[in-house]
Amino acid sequence: MSKVALVKGSREHETVYKAIDLIGGFRNVVENFPQVLIKVNFISTKTYETGVTTDPLVVEALIRRVKEFSDNVFVVESDASTTNADKACRATGMLDVCERHNVKFLNLRKEKERVKLAVPDHEVLKEVTVPKIVADSAIISAAKLKTHSETGVTLGMKNMFGLLPEKLKFKYHFRNISKVIVDINSVLKPHFTVVDGFYALEGSGPVSGNPVKMDLIIAGRDVVAVDATACRVMGIDPSEIYHIKRAYEKGFGEMRKDEIEAIGNNLEEVSRRFRRS
Repeated sequence: MSKVALVKGSREHETVYKAIDLIGGFRNVVENFPQVLIKVNFISTKTYETGVTTDPLVVEALIRRVKEFSDNVFVVESDASTTNADKACRATGMLDVCERHNVKFLNLRKEKERVKLAVPDHEVLKEVTVPKIVADSAIISAAKLKTHSETGVTLGMKNMFGLLPEKLKFKYHFRNISKVIVDINSVLKPHFTVVDGFYALEGSGPVSGNPVKMDLIIAGRDVVAVDATACRVMGIDPSEIYHIKRAYEKGFGEMRKDEIEAIGNNLEEVSRRFRRS
């Protein structure tokens, strides 16, 4: 049974720490890797209170906890079709956090050393090309609690799409973006997922919509279980989300409610039905 932490609390480090600690912390996640990557969501230069991008406070809490076990930590994102990751890092306040803690921000599009990873039992991609540092690192997905017009939701699994070091990612939408997400997570599942729900986003997403102040952090090691639980928080049946259901069918993690142990707050007390496109 997979454990998923649901922690409702004010926007402060302690709320994030509590969620991490309920899952057992980072020691076993990071100790066998030479470095740790914290993958943020910078689909836009909009700041955290819009519900669009990862909250720098959440990432600062992650950095502090990771540094208890590893000094080799990076915050990472790659350029999107309409967004420069470096500009987003500065505009969102994430660069200030990185500089304060002597952590480097990596725009993965600029990483020259790359590797190809074969995708077993692929949906649409026989292989994916990523920076070598991605393949060699422990990955913490610092995702957002959002709805999405194409994929239904933007959570931990969808956040891994941003590891692809290409700017013109819209081409993958023509190949069925939900299937692409499954393929990426076939070879690059995050080792720990933290969903930032201090401010979430409802509506068409992933950039347009209305912010929702949820005061919530969702965390776990099983990204499928985390995403399925986050869906339920938003009043969405996770079996309706292709990439979550398909990942469950492929054995990447748990999806059914009776297979997931929610710890911390009760699901019912943190849930809210989100408006969707």
